Amino acid sequence: MDSGNTAWILTSASLVFLMTPGVAFFYGGMVRAKAVLNMFMLEAAALSVTMIVWTLWGWSIAYAGTDVAGIFGDPASGFLLKDSMVAKDGVFTTTGLNSNNYPVSVDVAFQVAFAMITVGLICGAIAERVKYSTWMIFVALWVTFDYAPMAHMVWNGGLLSGDGAISTAIGAAAHDFAGGTVVHINAAVAALIIVLIIGKRKGFGTQPFRPHNVPFVMLGAFLLWFGWFGFNAGSAFAANGTAGYAWVSTSAATAAAMLSWGFTEKIRSGHYTAMGAASGMVAGLVAITPAADVVSPLWAIVLGAIAGVLTCLACGLKFKLGYDDSLDVVGVHGVGGVTGTVLIGFFGEGTGLFAGGDWKQLVVQILIALSAIVYSAVITGIIAFALEKTIGWRVTEAQEVGGIDLADQGERAYDFAGTASSVLKEVR
Repeated sequence: MDSGNTAWILTSASLVFLMTPGVAFFYGGMVRAKAVLNMFMLEAAALSVTMIVWTLWGWSIAYAGTDVAGIFGDPASGFLLKDSMVAKDGVFTTTGLNSNNYPVSVDVAFQVAFAMITVGLICGAIAERVKYSTWMIFVALWVTFDYAPMAHMVWNGGLLSGDGAISTAIGAAAHDFAGGTVVHINAAVAALIIVLIIGKRKGFGTQPFRPHNVPFVMLGAFLLWFGWFGFNAGSAFAANGTAGYAWVSTSAATAAAMLSWGFTEKIRSGHYTAMGAASGMVAGLVAITPAADVVSPLWAIVLGAIAGVLTCLACGLKFKLGYDDSLDVVGVHGVGGVTGTVLIGFFGEGTGLFAGGDWKQLVVQILIALSAIVYSAVITGIIAFALEKTIGWRVTEAQEVGGIDLADQGERAYDFAGTASSVLKEVR
């Protein structure tokens, strides 16, 4: 066992786990005060339901089960983390090591944290109107039929991997270092499909939906930047130079995106806002994710700067096109994920058009991005439509107006009445 690799990947798994609570703060601050607890609960379900599904069959579908047509692994052969190729008793042993000489159980931990954050990203688009019970069922179904197969296709030698049919046909290896397709494009497309099925919040486009706690948003963004070191640097799967460089390129791109978003915002509105800074950080983190190990420092900065401008502009499209993506999951994660994935075809060292390569890398990057979009749209559409027609997604209009926290959780985040009463008592 390589104790250095083991310690680093286990640490990275913990950092990626932290990202989902980070998203809870990021999204929780953006919603109105009457919906913040519901947002935190949706993120809690992303953690809990995903963990159960992953332990039962998700790990098998993504990584451990016998391959089926390059699309998914057999859920039975790795059920409950059993894998005869790893060790006699599956991953429930310290004797099973993977190719980087750390326990497979550590890899299970790292990969389930990725699944958690991916499904956790979706709920930002459907904030303030979705029932917790429906969301829990959706998480179980989506991780099973969408996320785990997508991870298999991209990261386990499947259809969309560097060894897959698309790469072989084009003659260039598809590249997604840490989740441009599997995580960001996948989650954003899923978010858009659900939004189109469940409809808009009452008042969308006619009244402002202001964030109730901007410091929460900034805290969430800072936690995400911190957690992303596990997300990207951990995807080197070893404590090595690639991990170190991924840390550097991730921060360079994120810094550039924060600044370029701010400059864009300043030109448009005359202000550098905290909301813009937080969103720009996340946009940069998203965009560099698939490319963190293959772009030079210069191109990492350029990639981040481009992503900051594009995502800032894209977030306004929901008002023009009429879809209620509550917290800009499509604008930030969808546009940012596509940007980072495709720009590898231009900036990838030795393979991209601008960095010593030819057109083949660009073509294959475009094709895997499109494939991820189509797969996510189809699978999510089936799941979301079925739930809409059976148990339903939304709380009632009266419950939405009164506050989903009180309707669905039976609680309020802030005791405004109690605070006022206390003040009056002190005055008297």
